[in-house]
Amino acid sequence: MPGKTLLMKRSAVLAPIVLGVLLGAASAQTETALYSFCAKAKCADGFGPPAGLTFDQKGNLYGTTGAGGAGKDCPPSYTGCGVVFKLTPEGKETVLYSFCAQSRCADGANPYAGLAIDQKGNMYGTTYSGGAHNDAGVLFKLTPEGKETVLYSFCARGGEFCTDGAKPDAGLVLDQKGNLYGTAVEGGAYEGGVVFKVTPEGKETVLYSFCAQFSCADGAAPLAGLIFDRKGNLYGTTFEGGDGSGQPGVVFKLTPGGKETVLYSFCTQENCADGAVPLAGLIFDQKGNLYGTTFGGGVPINNCTYQQKGCGVVFKLTPKGKETVLYTFCAQTTDCADGAGPRAGLVFDQKGDLYGTTIYGGAYASGYYGGGVVFKLTPRGKETVLHAFCEHENCSDGAGPGAGLIFDQKGNLYGTTGGGGAHNGGVVFKLTP
Repeated sequence: MPGKTLLMKRSAVLAPIVLGVLLGAASAQTETALYSFCAKAKCADGFGPPAGLTFDQKGNLYGTTGAGGAGKDCPPSYTGCGVVFKLTPEGKETVLYSFCAQSRCADGANPYAGLAIDQKGNMYGTTYSGGAHNDAGVLFKLTPEGKETVLYSFCARGGEFCTDGAKPDAGLVLDQKGNLYGTAVEGGAYEGGVVFKVTPEGKETVLYSFCAQFSCADGAAPLAGLIFDRKGNLYGTTFEGGDGSGQPGVVFKLTPGGKETVLYSFCTQENCADGAVPLAGLIFDQKGNLYGTTFGGGVPINNCTYQQKGCGVVFKLTPKGKETVLYTFCAQTTDCADGAGPRAGLVFDQKGDLYGTTIYGGAYASGYYGGGVVFKLTPRGKETVLHAFCEHENCSDGAGPGAGLIFDQKGNLYGTTGGGGAHNGGVVFKLTP
């Protein structure tokens, strides 16, 4: 089933994942590692941040690490089960919560997604593991003071099949009533994952179960989060299923009533030139067009054959489902100096330029594998690498940026890398114009 292949793919693509304006030319970019994880004994400060960051009104940054922390009931084979952290603009880190603090990790374990923050400063997120039922993950609420409440433990229904969903890997979106929406990559009525809604009181409703159609033509394994349009419809991606060759994922639309429409199935072009395996969420432009990335696919340039005969693309999708590939990665040299394997979503600036990251490639790569890059892409598809990671000795600037980006009001760019740093536990970085 789709969920069983996820863990193998996750190990390959989750090298440990959006607002603003970025100014200045590529040559003017300066990268600073604001914090290097695993600075404390047994990585009590966290290890391997897999997701993007969120600001508060004072400029503090909030995020998660998938491992590390001081949770006492985490399995001995783990280097901790993850934390929620706060980082001041000056780079002082505070662990707000260490997961697996409760018996058998009932409070959750391994938060692989970023956080949503409400107007009161409460944080909401998911964990991939832990919880009260079959290690299937939780949806949690965390106060600014660090008090955690599990709003929902997945796999509460349906026994081993987890009809309510299992293994939520993505972040959440809030509606105006405080309801939370997200995806679980496993479980559901057809074991292809679900889109769910959870009320502020913790009542969960499955809005859609994937793999309801023959051969999972409707998609399977939704790894990424969701976005709303003005009418309340939800949009997202799955990295499996669809009508394309090998079924490497879809872009879907879901009405508030739970009616799903596949807007695009990837790998419908020869050699997956249109992209394959979308692992990230989507963004809208003002005309309602959707933009995103695929981890693999694209015209196989420079012998890049890691995933579906390509190193990934940036794509545009009209509201009617017409796809255009804006950029295919690994177009520069055999070492993919322009980046390879975009794992995260994108962000616009005011001019309509797109910004994102790739896990692999970059100027300091040796072959396909490298420290990854931060890139800028114009609406016409011209790409500029703003920073190539592993520039500094022992990759102290970070390596493997698998998450999206945020900007402050001055045009500084912030993100995370899952590896590298002074202690090889990943970093929070700042990129200045």
